[in-house]
Amino acid sequence: MGGAVTELNISTGAGVFDAIVAGPPEGRPVLLLHGFPQTGLAWQRQIAALAAHGYRVVAPDQRGYSPGARPERPEDYRIGLLVDDVVAITEELGWAAFDLVGHDWGGAVAWWTAHAHPGRVRTLTVVSTPHPGALATTLRTDEDQRERSRYMIDWRETPATEERMLAHEARELRAFYTGKVPQDGAEAYVRHLSRPGALTAALNWYRAGRPDGAIGVIEVPTLYVWSTQDSAFGPAAARETERWVDGPYRFETLQGVSHWIPEEAPETLNRLLLDHLRAHGAH
Repeated sequence: MGGAVTELNISTGAGVFDAIVAGPPEGRPVLLLHGFPQTGLAWQRQIAALAAHGYRVVAPDQRGYSPGARPERPEDYRIGLLVDDVVAITEELGWAAFDLVGHDWGGAVAWWTAHAHPGRVRTLTVVSTPHPGALATTLRTDEDQRERSRYMIDWRETPATEERMLAHEARELRAFYTGKVPQDGAEAYVRHLSRPGALTAALNWYRAGRPDGAIGVIEVPTLYVWSTQDSAFGPAAARETERWVDGPYRFETLQGVSHWIPEEAPETLNRLLLDHLRAHGAH
């Protein structure tokens, strides 16, 4: 029913985004946003499951990860521009409304998009990343979360961070994935981010500066999936997220799973995601 996974180039005013696509063209549209340091390939198992159930699934390589949409300045990776990319991509695809799924940085973009464009986002699913307001609160009040987030400050060094990550055949970059991400996926990410300019662009997400405005509560139906072994996001921010969603809300905790949920626990995530989509909106 889902058909083959194909590649697509999506042209927008910000550049050309590479994407992988599956599912019937007339199917209910779902957009999947990856995080750092990955690409749209992070969603391979979710793409297959959704397409098999008749959804039209698109997973773009986001700004900086797509060579055709890779500005050089850190300020060109501000969250407002990343949200604009989501809008431009979905408009180019002809999607008036869509289901939005994000992991890691893609989760942050998904939260902000659902806040800015609630009329277009049918449902929201965020994996790992707490609501930005919840994260900001716990960075002020929770020492554990401050320690977990310290790497974000360290990675703003230029170009020391990318040189360190790519040294010794990208040993530090490879260490992110070891034991959690399938070997072929990890090798694909390393190849992609070892190309000239790619890792700097990905790290520019951390260097872009603070958001232009404040984010409020989310009104669209929301599924938030967090895992107990996530090194970046602790339990305080995960629990706090509920206070930032006014719409229908489901919070799921995966025991003993690390940050890399889409690849480490794909069957569980697929089940939760499909349940969420079925519960909100006819299919």
